[in-house]
Order: sequence, then C-alpha cells, then structure tokens
Amino acid sequence: MASQTHSTTEGTHEVIEVPPGEHGAGFPPFDSSTFASQILWLAITFGLFYWIMKNVAVPRIAGILEDRKDRIAGDLAEANRLKQETDAAIAAYEQALAEARNKAHGIAHDTRAKLKAENEARREKAETELAEKLAAAETHIAGIKTEALSQIGDIAGETTTALVEVLMGKAPTKTDLTKALKSAMN
Repeated sequence: MASQTHSTTEGTHEVIEVPPGEHGAGFPPFDSSTFASQILWLAITFGLFYWIMKNVAVPRIAGILEDRKDRIAGDLAEANRLKQETDAAIAAYEQALAEARNKAHGIAHDTRAKLKAENEARREKAETELAEKLAAAETHIAGIKTEALSQIGDIAGETTTALVEVLMGKAPTKTDLTKALKSAMN
C-alpha cells in the first residue's frame, strides 16, 4: 500500500511515494516480535507502581484514614461528654427550678398566713375597740336616759303648770300639781 503526500508549490502538485517496508508491520503493541520486551517492561512498571503504592501511597492513605477515624472517634466522645454535661446541667436546672418553685410556694403560703393572722388581729382589735365604744355609748345613753327619766317629772310639772296658767290664768299649787301628776302616771 503506497502513501501519497501532496504539497502545493505554485500550482504544481508533487507526489512522493513511501515504500511499504518503511511503514512497519502495523501497530507496535500488536507486533508479536516485541511482545517479550513489552511484557518485561509491563512487569517492571507494574512492580514499581505496586511497590510505590504499597510502601508510599497506601500507608499515607491508611494514616489519613486512621487519623480521620481517631478524630471522628474523639469528636464523638467529646459530643457524648458534652451531651452528658448538658443533660446534667438541664437536670440540675430543672431541680433548682423545682426547688425555687417550692420555696416560692412556701414563701407565698407563709406570707398569706402572716397577712391573714395580721388581718385577723386587726379585725379582732377593731371589733374590741368597737365593742368598747359601743359599751361606752350604751352606758352614756343609759345615763342620759336615766337623767332624762329622772327629770321627766320636773319637766311634766313645769309644762303642766305653764298650761294650767295659760288656760286658767292662775298657776296650780305644788301639792295639787303633784297629786295630778301621780294620778296621770298610774
């Protein structure tokens, strides 16, 4: 099979022919005469890459993976520790809150009881003062009533004397007046 190359030089075409022996037998990797050297270089290259992977890359990757594993385990342990601390803090907060509520209820109950006792004492004191004032007022009223009743005879006598004098023109005597008042009262 002949190969042709075309080149252009001012309008003329020159054709160069290459003999088929210079092309080779075909694609070099498929050339059976070079299989042995190709397999040797493949084994050497594979062995070199295998040694590099085994001694350099894989230990580095394994170290990185181990570091990540350790870091993740440490982070998980830290997260668990922080969660336990948080749970303990929440439990302590809840307990403190419950104690504060109980204390507040106790203070409120004590304050209500104290205020109730103070109000009861003030009410009893006010009732006592009112009872004393009422007793004093009743005593005063009884005294005024007794005094008024003791003077009723005198007032009735004076009134009767004034009426009799106006009606008859002359005032009655004291004895007549006393007799008339006694008969009217019975």
